[in-house]
Amino acid sequence: MTDAYVMLNCELGAEEKIIEQLREIEEVADVFETIGTHDMMVKLKAANFEKIREIVSWNIQKLPKVRSTSTLIKKE
Repeated sequence: MTDAYVMLNCELGAEEKIIEQLREIEEVADVFETIGTHDMMVKLKAANFEKIREIVSWNIQKLPKVRSTSTLIKKE
């Protein structure tokens, strides 16, 4: 199992809708708003690195009103 943390920036006022959409993704273990450089942080748990990359590229980055992401993968 691979853990990753995705720091996400979105359009102002879109946070609640994005959180709802993120919670529908099976591999999302946790999601919460943050204060600082990023608007929210998402914890992912997936089978491997490739699955993490797929989720970030094809699910999270494609959500409407998501402006940018930065992914940190936990070293095993």
